[in-house]
Amino acid sequence: MVLIKKHFISRAMLQTKIDEYLAKRFYRAGYAGVQIVQFPLGTRVLILAERPAMVIGRRGETIRKLAAVFENYFGLHNPQITVKRVDNPDLNARVVASRIAVFLERGAYYRRVANVMLRRIINAGAIGAQIIISGKLRTERARYEKVRWGKVYSTGHQVEYMVDRAVMHLTLKPGTYGIEVTIVKPAKPSDYVRIKSPEEAKEFIEQIREELEKTRIAEVAEEQQGEQVSNE
Repeated sequence: MVLIKKHFISRAMLQTKIDEYLAKRFYRAGYAGVQIVQFPLGTRVLILAERPAMVIGRRGETIRKLAAVFENYFGLHNPQITVKRVDNPDLNARVVASRIAVFLERGAYYRRVANVMLRRIINAGAIGAQIIISGKLRTERARYEKVRWGKVYSTGHQVEYMVDRAVMHLTLKPGTYGIEVTIVKPAKPSDYVRIKSPEEAKEFIEQIREELEKTRIAEVAEEQQGEQVSNE
């Protein structure tokens, strides 16, 4: 049992190290995540990014360097790397955080960047979103700027499948900046309640009436049969 736990913990630690390495190196490419699947003949590595071309490199040069790093430094056996564009990047918290980091590096105003990114998240169909940028934004004293819209869940079962959260740190000339993005994806929460239209309610009521009528007829038939048996 101890060996099984150690095996899965070591695999999770390895994936976390690779994920942090890729996030630090390819944040300009809109890095969104990595999936690692081990096979008997090798290891399949799927990298999700907003701009796959920046990860692949010219004529696949970056991919070859990554394969060497994965094999020599991280110990992956015969890594086969595939780069895929992330679906709907405006609803991916890591992609949005990397966009904010790139804009801040270029000297953009933090409040304008946060509002623009929030507007893009809303237009993508999110239920809610929250962006927090912290650091020495305007003065020598650290502070934070928070923009929020819609419903942002922080507890409950719906957090596991609806909320996407990412944290990124960026070092600029004034100091270190922190970027936290929380996106609530379009889905039905666990406490979702929908009021049916009169047409739907009418069909449901008619169905219940038919079932009650059948039950009543069956009960009457049983009573009559019981009376006949008692009279005999």
